[in-house]
Amino acid sequence: MTKLEVLKRCPFVRELDDEQLKMIAEIGAEEVYEVGERLCKQGRTQEKLYFIEDGLVGLHLELGPMAHRQLQAASNFEVIAWSALMSPYRSHTTVKAIETTRVLAFNGKELAKMCENHPVIGSKVYRGLASVIATRLENAFAQLMGVTAQD
Repeated sequence: MTKLEVLKRCPFVRELDDEQLKMIAEIGAEEVYEVGERLCKQGRTQEKLYFIEDGLVGLHLELGPMAHRQLQAASNFEVIAWSALMSPYRSHTTVKAIETTRVLAFNGKELAKMCENHPVIGSKVYRGLASVIATRLENAFAQLMGVTAQD
């Protein structure tokens, strides 16, 4: 799949037209992560934003040096590590590949600069970001309610 084809299937950037997607695709790079490889580390500076082309990753909350809990998973055409777009650029979770995962990686600051220079793109990208954050919060809340309801 081409970078443009991947982006067209990502809900995060669904509002962008073909020309805008082409501009974003130009700054993306394909990367592959094997099972167990880490894409982000909770609490550390996050430089890259990822669109999953194919694969599965787990989003883990680190509760201590030896304890973590998988909160959610993300797969094909989802975005992860969105904190690379927003100050203070710190990852909220640790993300590890559950299976071999192919991604489009974007330098967050470079993408943010593009959004500043092209306000229409920026508006659409940040609306997509707000949607991703809202969905993840909703899913986390539902998961929490399921856990507490069983207690």
